[in-house]
Amino acid sequence: MIHRTDLLGTLDALLQPERFRDYGPNGLQVEGCAQVRKIVSGVTASRALIEAAIAAQADTILVHHGLFWRGQNGCVTGWMKQRLALLLAHDINLLAYHLPLDAHPELGNNAQLGLKLGLVGTARFGEQDLGWLGAPVDGQSFASAQALADHVSSVLNRPVALVDQGSKAIQKIAWCSGGAQSYFEAAIAAGADAFITGELSEPQAHLARECRAAYLACGHHATERFGAPAVASHVAELHGLEHLFIDIDNPA
Repeated sequence: MIHRTDLLGTLDALLQPERFRDYGPNGLQVEGCAQVRKIVSGVTASRALIEAAIAAQADTILVHHGLFWRGQNGCVTGWMKQRLALLLAHDINLLAYHLPLDAHPELGNNAQLGLKLGLVGTARFGEQDLGWLGAPVDGQSFASAQALADHVSSVLNRPVALVDQGSKAIQKIAWCSGGAQSYFEAAIAAGADAFITGELSEPQAHLARECRAAYLACGHHATERFGAPAVASHVAELHGLEHLFIDIDNPA
């Protein structure tokens, strides 16, 4: 067991949330029991994840997407009331780290996504240096953007939306997990042959065709499944805690 305050200290030292301009609060979002024994990690603090954590007899949940975001109206009604009621009734701590969990150089979403895809990062780009730029770890190229898309689809076990103009080999690859559509122009400026992220918005298709840089939309959830369990596993091992990753399916 470890006291909640000590666990938070470990996570804050590891993820350094003070470095980021974020869209919501990082750290403890809902206070539960003081002593932590078992952590459940997941992508989003959905009702399904909370219910699964209760069934697993966890006292702490660590997620990438927490409950509170800038611009919310602050009313505790409907789905918000239901999620909070479950957490409070079962005395469960909810810990959430958003951009800090994307950015960690070894355990973050982008580091872990690159590792899963067999990519090695050589540089950062974009706002707050959240985007990664690199190449296949074996030094080889993908024969085409379609070959890269097929590889990503196989690793993530889901379809990939590809926008490609041309059949050139893909060597320099940029990636940024989740909803990082706005990083595409910075990836192009950095010289990327292809950009991997979670979502596709209307302007990016035109940019991909006009700038001859492939765009791969691989799923917001699918590209952000790796950071939370990596961090939770790390701190659980440090403090002798139990840890369980629960992946709640999400087609987005």
